[in-house]
Amino acid sequence: MAGQTTGRSRGSAILRSRTGSPDGGTAKCHSIRPTSVHVFVYGTLTDPERVEIVLDGRPPTEYAFDGSATLEGLRRVDGEYPTLAPGGTVDGQLLSVDETALERLDRYEGVDRGLYVRVSVPIDGHNNSDNSDDGAAVYVGDPARLAVDEPIDWPAGDSFADRVRTSLTRRDVTVRRPG
Repeated sequence: MAGQTTGRSRGSAILRSRTGSPDGGTAKCHSIRPTSVHVFVYGTLTDPERVEIVLDGRPPTEYAFDGSATLEGLRRVDGEYPTLAPGGTVDGQLLSVDETALERLDRYEGVDRGLYVRVSVPIDGHNNSDNSDDGAAVYVGDPARLAVDEPIDWPAGDSFADRVRTSLTRRDVTVRRPG
């Protein structure tokens, strides 16, 4: 079936490469390059089937779920879709992706439309042994656009993205892996 996913195991991560073979052939597993971007996911993207759907297409993408993690300093709030607000913690997953996959995640999250903003948060104790950036990308949705009823106290700023980035500089926000 076109667009079928194959995977290989490296440690505890399942490596996946997406191809959307137009001729109906099966997808091929590509070798995963050692460079990647970590993304902390806490909502719909914790579902592997949803990730497969979002990252399907050409050119193929490479990604791997890289274990559980906790985002400290922000908490989950729910509206039309989940988002984050200052204070607290939220459990989720780390997803390692290539640049093509990151672009597709940006489209899925509506970054170009201002629905979500992508920010970088440090990963506690990250040693960069996998040649990835030393932080995790985190998507924070605009509560006004996501119909969040709970009042959220972001600092003042010219745009929602500015308010989120200002908050991150004032708070000790970090991603922690268990153990």
